[in-house]
Order: sequence, then C-alpha cells, then structure tokens
Amino acid sequence: MSSHDIPEENLPAEQDTESGAVAVADEENPFADPGLPPHEHRIQDIDERAAKRSERTVALLFTVSMLATIGFIASYVAIPNDKSIYVFPIGHISAMNFALGLTLGVALFTIGAGAVHWARTLMSDVEIADERHPVEASPEVKAKVMADFRQGAKESVIGRRKLIRTTMLGALAMFPLSGLFLLRDLGSLPGTKLRHTMWSKGKLLVNMNTNQPLRPSDVQVGSLTFAKPEGLEETSEDFQVEIAKAALMIVRLQPENIKDKKELSWSHEGIVAFSKICTHVGCPISLYEQQTHHVLCPCHQSTFDLSDGARVIFGPAGHALPQLRIGVNADGYLEALGDFEEPVGPAFWERG
Repeated sequence: MSSHDIPEENLPAEQDTESGAVAVADEENPFADPGLPPHEHRIQDIDERAAKRSERTVALLFTVSMLATIGFIASYVAIPNDKSIYVFPIGHISAMNFALGLTLGVALFTIGAGAVHWARTLMSDVEIADERHPVEASPEVKAKVMADFRQGAKESVIGRRKLIRTTMLGALAMFPLSGLFLLRDLGSLPGTKLRHTMWSKGKLLVNMNTNQPLRPSDVQVGSLTFAKPEGLEETSEDFQVEIAKAALMIVRLQPENIKDKKELSWSHEGIVAFSKICTHVGCPISLYEQQTHHVLCPCHQSTFDLSDGARVIFGPAGHALPQLRIGVNADGYLEALGDFEEPVGPAFWERG
C-alpha cells in the first residue's frame, strides 16, 4: 500500500519537496545530479494500527529468541550426551547437538529478523544526502554528530515503543546465557585436588624403573633416582593424573653438604626427596649435576640447588621445588612421612 492510496488529509504534514527535485543535464553540465526520487510514505507512517502490528511482530520475534535461549539451556542440561535421534534425511545424529544447534540458530535468527523488521517498518526511511566534510572533528561537527544521534534515537521510536525496547533488551540479555552454560564443558572446579597428591604417611617410595620399594642402600651418593608412591601402577586409569603430581626425585648428599636446616631434618642419612615437577610450567626435571648438586629443567633451563632447599638459582621458575619428608620403616624401606606441604608444579589460582 503506497501513499497514493491514502487520502491526502491522512498523510503526514511534512512533505519531501526537495528530495524529488531533478536536475536536467545539458551541454554545460552533462553529469547533473539527478536528485532523489520522491519519498513514498509507508503504511506504518500513516496508520497507527499498522505500526502497532509491526511493533507486535518485532516483539514476538524477540520473545521467540528468549524462548529459544531457554530451550538451549534446557537442552544442554536435560538431554544425555549419548542420546541419538533420527532426522530425515541426515540420519542418526546426537540429540543434544541437534537441539543445541536448532535453538541457538533460532535465537540468533529471530534477534536479527526482529531488528530488520523494526528498521524497515518503524524506523525513519527518509533518504538524507550528507555533504562531505573535513577529516578533522571541529566543534561544529561534534555538535552535528550529537544532534544526529539524538535525531536517530528519536526516529528509532525506541523511547515510545516500550514493548519493542523491553523485549529486545530481554533477548539480548538472555542470549549470552548460552555461552555461560557452555563453560560447564571446561570441567568441575579443582577444589583442593591440586594441593594434594597420593603421598601420605607410611607410603613406600617405589623405584620408577624397577617397580620395587627403595632401601637407603639403593640410593648412592651422587646418583639420581625417580620414585612413585606405593600402589600407583602404570595400568591405573588415573596414572597420568596422579604421577603428574606425585613424581619424586631422590638424591643422596653428604649430610654436611646440606645447607638448609629444614631440608636436613626432612631427609634420611642425606637422602632427600623433592618433587620432579618444575615450578615454572610443569616440565619433568631430569638433569642432575652431582658436583654442584644442581638440577636443571630441560624446557626453560630453570635451575634448582638441591643442597639448599631446592631454591631457584637461575631461570623463570617462581619458587623452590617442594620437598617430601621421608624416613625408614621397620622393614628398612624408605617411606613418606606425609604429603607435600605445598602444591607441586607451577603456581595456580588457588595457591595462597
């Protein structure tokens, strides 16, 4: 329906006289500006009932987007990961993936469709020619920009069409909830699991190579031995997770060469046990220099002095290697006297 079909008394008071002006080309000006075609008013500009229908249509689209977002969240929570459905002509697919894709697509599409319908039926559609202006922002330009912004806000009718404004803000506010629920796939919070390992009072130190419990006589001065907790087998389902925290590095020093008093009291006849996990980014330490009692991380060359509490003497590591307090049980085997007193490996967000 065009403005030609509406009685003249119902048309808006302002008429676009200049937009219909046409310049005629002649010999002196063969490329004359043809001007803009006459502006035709939309039915929504003339009939408030039609404008209300458009408003309700836009609001319905935004409401459908909100419902689709709720459906996305419900699908993510309620549908099992292993459930499949048959969809023609695709075949059997994951029910969760199908539901998530469908609801997310509807939520996005209806927000876009609502915005487009709003712009095409209710916002101002008058074409305006704006002359080129200098690049620098003069005070006059800034004033014009603010005036244009205020005019655009007024023409968008967002202040008068409260139903559109409310439902649009609701759709835009609820849609990000889809992303928040996807964060569940990152796993559960670590809690205190990163603070504890399999080491506990009475756990035997088992040689990683021979898989046999260690006696003090098995560790010679200047040697480097790697150990794991008793009961941790390579066939265990959680072996990689546990060994990444419990891997132990055992070195025997002459007691008189141990500078740190705490290290000496936690050792047994010069045998000291430190975490094998570098405190920089968690690489396994494996290079030992027996003359200096230094161990070197091969990844980024962090160097620790095992004769002085395994403190950092070079490299990017932030703190010393945690030490495990050890002793000997009644059968003559090396055993742990507890767990590490601080988290092993790199610093993390729960380290206090």
